Amino acid sequence: MKRLKVGLIGLGRLGRVYARDLAGRIPETKLVAVADPQGNLAQEIADEFDVERSYADPLALIDDKNVEAIVIVTPTHVHHDQVIAAAGSRKPAFCEKPPALSLAEVAAMKAAIERSGMFFQMGFMRRFDAGYAAAKKQIESGRIGVPLVFKATSRDPFRPSLEYANPASSGGMLIDMGIHDFDLARWFMGDVRTVSAIGATIAYPELSTVGDIDNAIATLTFESGKLGVVDLTRSGIYGYDISTEILGLEGTIRIGYLRETPIMVMTKANGVSHDTVPYFMERFRDAYTNQLQNFAQNVLNDRPAPITIDDGLEALRVGVAATRARETGTTVTVADIRA
Repeated sequence: MKRLKVGLIGLGRLGRVYARDLAGRIPETKLVAVADPQGNLAQEIADEFDVERSYADPLALIDDKNVEAIVIVTPTHVHHDQVIAAAGSRKPAFCEKPPALSLAEVAAMKAAIERSGMFFQMGFMRRFDAGYAAAKKQIESGRIGVPLVFKATSRDPFRPSLEYANPASSGGMLIDMGIHDFDLARWFMGDVRTVSAIGATIAYPELSTVGDIDNAIATLTFESGKLGVVDLTRSGIYGYDISTEILGLEGTIRIGYLRETPIMVMTKANGVSHDTVPYFMERFRDAYTNQLQNFAQNVLNDRPAPITIDDGLEALRVGVAATRARETGTTVTVADIRA
């Protein structure tokens, strides 16, 4: 089997997991280079996973002639420059969500990708989760009839660091956190026509010091006339709770689970209890691996990307519309959100 020689940029919490997968868990890939500007992190990861080369400068990795494809898992605010650099090399690239902080940046990325003719795949790992993938097939087969209402809940068990939460680097809660649900809304229901949203800093007052919120609810109307609602919270203190429900004319599909370990303890003193999903790495562990393997297979077999820069652009457009709707207290038409 031919193995794709991959260079990985960004070695934070998720980047380290990607390094593990690319180096040892995906048969179609060989991790040949890693890059991160933070201290000696690149060298440490290279040593840990037996990677040939490490760089402090991501652009040097992109220029490495031994690197055949690039995986970008860096903070959102640097995606723009790195994707455009990858486009200049014409090497296939994978980029984590969100594509960038602004629609103007994504438009520039899209133009660079199209000019170069490169293969490019966006990272929305929930589409590769077994539950979401099965639901998509069931809906497309007509199992629940015409989808009428999309409902999604995303609850983090604790707030992120203030540095991470700062909208200047993350885009803000409705974009950084909500973009997964907005992508799923489009995937299951089609394009969004309008968005209304409310949100507040009610659990962690310190988030207001950087301009972010900790709870939000967005209501959607789709181009088809169907309806949707997305609720987000940073204060789901009991565990990481991700669920989606699609109400159809002939039935309903519910996706997600809360109990991590398949055991319940039932006693007279404490009633019925079980554990909960700790965080996103446990909940979507296989989905992250699956999407990277899909990327490698697509490149090696010359298959089109299932998630494109356009998907990233449109999910971000909904996130920007939701942010504007919350700030202005108005209903925002998504098509009016331009670069």
